[in-house]
Amino acid sequence: MDTATEITTSNLTDKISRLSISGVLRLLSEIYPGQVSFSTSFSLEDQVILEHIAAENLPISVFTLDTGRLFSETYSVWSASLEKYRVPIKAYTPDYQLLEPFVKEKGPNAFYESVENRKQCCFIRKVEPLKRALAGQKVWITGIRAEHSGIRSQLGLLEWDEANKVTKYNPLLNWTQEAVKKYILDHDVPYNILHNRGFVSIGCAPCTRAIRPGEDFRAGRWWWEEAGKKECGLHRN
Repeated sequence: MDTATEITTSNLTDKISRLSISGVLRLLSEIYPGQVSFSTSFSLEDQVILEHIAAENLPISVFTLDTGRLFSETYSVWSASLEKYRVPIKAYTPDYQLLEPFVKEKGPNAFYESVENRKQCCFIRKVEPLKRALAGQKVWITGIRAEHSGIRSQLGLLEWDEANKVTKYNPLLNWTQEAVKKYILDHDVPYNILHNRGFVSIGCAPCTRAIRPGEDFRAGRWWWEEAGKKECGLHRN
C-alpha cells in the first residue's frame, strides 16, 4: 500500500464521516485533481451520485462500462442523464481482441453453460475495461450499499481496492433502498423504468431478471447459479 493510500484511508475516514457527500467528493477532487473517477451503471444509486456531481459541477470524471449486452432501457437512462446533467460520460467497451475469439469459440450465450464461461465473459466485458478506466486514478467512486450483500455490509466508506490499486469511496454505503428511491423522486432524477417492473440490480440483459417477492436483492443476477458465486469481479469486497 503506497503513501497516498495510507493518507486517504487512515487520515480521511474520520473527517469524511462528518461531511456531506458533495463535501467529500469536492475534498477528494482537491486532494487528487484529475485522478478521481466515478463509474456508473445507471443504477438508482449511481444516478443519485451523478446528481451530486452535476449539481456541484465537480471536477470528477464519469465513465460507464458498455458491455454490448445492456438493456435498451439502460441506454435510455444514459441518454436522459446526458440531456439533463450535461456531464460527459465516457464509455469503455470490451477489447475486440478478447471478445471476438471468446464468442467465436464458445458462442454468444456461453455464460449459461458454466460458471467459468460466465466469469470469463464478465472479465472481458467488465473487469478488463474497468482496469483501463481506472488506470492512473487515485479514487474510484462507487454506488455500493451495505444492504446489497452480507460482505458489503462490512465495508467502510473508504476501502482499498488491491486489484485496481485505487481507494474506493462508497458514498451511499449506509443509505437504505427507501432513502435512495426517495432521493430519486424528490430530485426528479432520471432512472431505469425496469425498476418499476421488479428489476432491482440491473446488469446485462441476458443475465438479469426481475426478482420475486421475498427474494434477495441479488437474486435477479445470474439467477441460474448458486448464490455464493454471484459476482462479476468488479468488486472483490
